Amino acid sequence: MSPSRSPATDAGASDDFVSRVLEVVDAIPEGRAMAYGDVAAAIGSRAARGVGQVMAYGGAGHPWWRVVRASGHPAVDHEHIALEYYRAEGTPLRWSRDGTVFRVDLDAARWWPDDASSPGGGDDEASIDPDRPVDPFD
Repeated sequence: MSPSRSPATDAGASDDFVSRVLEVVDAIPEGRAMAYGDVAAAIGSRAARGVGQVMAYGGAGHPWWRVVRASGHPAVDHEHIALEYYRAEGTPLRWSRDGTVFRVDLDAARWWPDDASSPGGGDDEASIDPDRPVDPFD
């Protein structure tokens, strides 16, 4: 903490960060998802790990399953519960070749606040990057 900041100021900034994260998470529509870094960027931050902490300690009453790792994998040790939500909401998923591991298909499911089309939300071929690394789940 810098000398010019008091603990009360830091707590206020922390509360503001938490409320802004949860506001974005609550706005994610059913069947859509955002990565931790996407949520951070949506509130003008680079603190993807901070978003993870908010979800771990304060996300239980919010649609936590709609916030995933950049790879599309759900929160560790919550995969089975998240899968139930994904199936109920029709969230696009990708499965490993042997069908044992899944992740959210962020190319199809990614959502961005205030943008109905959202980045990566379409199946249009123009959005496919030919230089993108090969996905081992395809």
